[in-house]
Amino acid sequence: MTALKMTVDKNNRISKINKEIYGHFAEHLGRCIYGGIYVGEDSPIPNTKGIRNDVVEALKAIKLPVLRWPGGCFADTYHWRDGIGPKENRKKIVNIHWGGVTEDNSFGTHEFLDFCEMVGCEAYVAVNVGSGTVQEAAEWMEYMTSANESPMTELRRKNGREKPWKVKYVGIGNENWGCGGEMNADYYSSLYKQFHCFTRGAEQQIACGPNGNDVNWTEKMMKNVGPWQMQGLSLHNYTVPTNHWQHKGDSVKFDEAEYYNTLQHTWFMERILKDQEGIMQRYDNEKRIGLIVDEWGIWTDVLEGTNPGFLYQQNSMRDAILASINLNIFNEHSARVKMANIAQMVNVLQAVILTEGEKMIKTPTYHVFDMYKEHMEADLVYSNCDNRELEAKDGKFPAVSQSVSVDAEGKMHITVSNASLEEDFEIECLMPRAEYKNASAKILTAKYDAINTFDNPDAVAPKAYDGVALDGEKLTIKLPACSVVAIELC
Repeated sequence: MTALKMTVDKNNRISKINKEIYGHFAEHLGRCIYGGIYVGEDSPIPNTKGIRNDVVEALKAIKLPVLRWPGGCFADTYHWRDGIGPKENRKKIVNIHWGGVTEDNSFGTHEFLDFCEMVGCEAYVAVNVGSGTVQEAAEWMEYMTSANESPMTELRRKNGREKPWKVKYVGIGNENWGCGGEMNADYYSSLYKQFHCFTRGAEQQIACGPNGNDVNWTEKMMKNVGPWQMQGLSLHNYTVPTNHWQHKGDSVKFDEAEYYNTLQHTWFMERILKDQEGIMQRYDNEKRIGLIVDEWGIWTDVLEGTNPGFLYQQNSMRDAILASINLNIFNEHSARVKMANIAQMVNVLQAVILTEGEKMIKTPTYHVFDMYKEHMEADLVYSNCDNRELEAKDGKFPAVSQSVSVDAEGKMHITVSNASLEEDFEIECLMPRAEYKNASAKILTAKYDAINTFDNPDAVAPKAYDGVALDGEKLTIKLPACSVVAIELC
């Protein structure tokens, strides 16, 4: 077992970790909405208003803080009036981006916002900029959020909702540099300001930001729009195992070399955040504008035998390590990163939940979110860990990733992962001036390609862990290969 040293200073508080960093994304894509979240009121699957009870309970358990909807690329083809009123009268549409399937719009504004209320999370709505109008977006916001007498509020009441909903976040378009309209930054920034003037009702307006690490887009947005007209700038970046979009790699059939290369690629998120924060700091050193990583996660080839347009993939222990690394990175950058939304919540890409008919399973990634939820709204404190570099085909990356926070009750939460498949570590964590009496821990560990299936739903699941020992200001952590450990000190 290799010895490493770690230092934690509980009195050096760096930034608050917004709960929204643990957010999710649900798009009209594949079986995310239909079959994943929504089954209809007549379904034999237990539901409330057509929404799966098992999914609601699973999301409540991880304290889902915010959900982004309806897309994604779908957002800039979505016309909200198609999804309100009696279901039998709703217009059928073709989902041109994802599989060319016909949707009946039975899941619309009321269903989404009801779902948010059931789970207890904030709503993050993306309005249609690519093929929509300013008037359409303005009327949608009025329909959802206004308590005044108006044609839109009258329509909402006619459709069964008396009180307005709370919509905390509104995104002005999605990927407008690509599927949201093939715009350049100058054109989009002008269009954003126009939409900004009329999409009232949400607390925060979020602009379309860069594709990956496009610093030129960010520079123009910060220069043209600035800190008074947007509260957030979005960022999208996916981890592709092979770095080749045509052949991304398999979600279940991969070897150790591809495992290491995937995790080396995911560490690029840290480089992106540093570069983007540098641009934003020039124009906004008071950090009024949050960096919103509202699409992230691993993107592999679809599971063999499934619809290519549905983006259904399995979820392994590799993905749990990947999620741990990214969440630790977001925590470390929480002075600027105010929200992150894993893509996507159910049955699509790096899903936390998979469903098949009446069956539902929690993926290894779900369990990481469950283990990390204590960081929400806590204060990030200084931590530094000696590290080992792991070798991958495309470069080196750290074996150990960690976050340390202190919550409102004074409890310390440490999350740490080990990406190595060969080395166990024993971490001697020194915590000057820390006065804790008790330590408890959970561990998630399995073979790197282990998955949960509908026949074996708990193959990869967290367990109580006795591999931590507290002795005054010193905490010893035994960190096995390919594992995630969450520790609480009180």
